[in-house]
Amino acid sequence: MTDSQVFEQQSLDNLLSYWRRHRRLPGARYPAGPTDSLCDVPGVSVGHHTLADGECQTGVTAIVPPGDLFNQPLPCGSAVLNGFAKPLGLVQLNELGELQTPILLSNTFAVGTLFNAMVRRSCLRYPQIGRGSATINPLVLECNDGYLNDIQAMAVREEHVFSALDNHSTRFARGSVGAGRGMSSFGLKGGIGTASRYCPGLGTMLGVLVLANFGTLDSLTLSGVRVGPALGKLLADPPPQVDAGSVIIIIACDRALDSRQLNRIARRAGAGLGRVGSHWGHGSGDIALAFSTRLLGATLPDERLEPLFAAAADATEYAVLDALLSAEGVSGFQQHARAALGPLLDRLAAAN
Repeated sequence: MTDSQVFEQQSLDNLLSYWRRHRRLPGARYPAGPTDSLCDVPGVSVGHHTLADGECQTGVTAIVPPGDLFNQPLPCGSAVLNGFAKPLGLVQLNELGELQTPILLSNTFAVGTLFNAMVRRSCLRYPQIGRGSATINPLVLECNDGYLNDIQAMAVREEHVFSALDNHSTRFARGSVGAGRGMSSFGLKGGIGTASRYCPGLGTMLGVLVLANFGTLDSLTLSGVRVGPALGKLLADPPPQVDAGSVIIIIACDRALDSRQLNRIARRAGAGLGRVGSHWGHGSGDIALAFSTRLLGATLPDERLEPLFAAAADATEYAVLDALLSAEGVSGFQQHARAALGPLLDRLAAAN
């Protein structure tokens, strides 16, 4: 073995030893919030509706910020890291820097249904929409879950969207749930993951939720250690090596920031994706969105954003890992299946 190979093997051995003792991954750079989730940012909650029936493996996830968003939109920014995606509402959001509705996530072919459901719900609450006042700008983001889910069945209905919106909570399931039910990541089971980071110098909490559906197994990197090749040897049918499918990153923070600053924070999510081994492949729509739960007031000078940049990268990395480790294995469309990362790490650690 070369010196490089010896170093890689030692790093893998150390990681697996840590996993065997603690059944979690080391290496977070900054302190987490109380629940290590997006909802550590006060006022933010998440709801799911999951569809898991044979070849139908999909669902809806709703991220619900605090307040009356139609009358008092929250400051918001975004970063399109790779534009192989079909979002709705992103153009106006980028123009105005405002978030007017909860954020809805699902599969690619459900985008229209989610948009219509949010319009219908908003018109019931605000009867003046489009009849004397401006229309509303629902924000809908998607990933393609067509490997595990029969996406042509278009199984998501408006009542499923309403269910996710009506059942939101600060304590929410992760992994193979909601919009994450049919998602794949690094050739394994992906889905919903979350993390939070506290910035002591600013007294600010930053939370991240990801819909992970991207990456190649060969590139998968856990806490700085490339483990994909070792995991691939455990799979009877290794997945095709294509970084495709998409990832959505939602960032919230409780500090007054303007949309330009939030654009900058959203871009730092890309550093977190790089740490887990993604290069934002051709077929992947990689979009990060950041919003503040504070209405505009005195914002930070740009030079004081540094801790938030670092927190966004760190929380994104660990939200992706959380999605992989929280997910259960799923089989679905045409008997396609994705294995869960946790049991594979257990097997590697036991053999180590």
